[in-house]
Amino acid sequence: MKFIKNNSRIQEKDDAELISSYKSSGGLDVLGQLYNKYMHLVFGVCINYLKNEEQSKDAVMQIFEELIVKLKVHEVQNFKSWLHVLTRNHCLMAIRKQSKNETVSLEETFVENTNFVHLDMDDTKEHKLSVMEKCMENLPQEQRITVDLFYLQEKCYKEVADMTGYDMLKVKSYIQNGKRNLKICIEKNSGE
Repeated sequence: MKFIKNNSRIQEKDDAELISSYKSSGGLDVLGQLYNKYMHLVFGVCINYLKNEEQSKDAVMQIFEELIVKLKVHEVQNFKSWLHVLTRNHCLMAIRKQSKNETVSLEETFVENTNFVHLDMDDTKEHKLSVMEKCMENLPQEQRITVDLFYLQEKCYKEVADMTGYDMLKVKSYIQNGKRNLKICIEKNSGE
């Protein structure tokens, strides 16, 4: 694979043109050309989350299949960032699904001391995600929207301000207060 350092504005313009072409034609070759530029990054994110090469290769193909539908209905300004979020969410959902269906052999869980309590780490992750989702829902609307855009969708302050119509100082305040309120809520509900 050959990497060429590109001007990010040129890259975004090229991506926007390919997205536009795909939306109008529906041609998978155009989508494939766009996706191929970032496939190595998608694979890297998948490996980071899934910790399994075969699962990651499968995920790369599944994400392409998701793109066929999602790219037609979403307005994407920065494809690379949007694809990163899509990939991360796909991996998190795969981990959640796997943790619900996972079986463990007795040999893997054998412990010499029978008084030892084994915590299921996947259940812990699932619980933390569940707590975080509930806490996000309880945030005031302005905080919930800005926190979601800034942290989960990885938008910058200016993008959040442009997308919401909120003043820049308000955006920073909502994000800071939302982050603090989210942390307090998560800490309060994590012990349940």
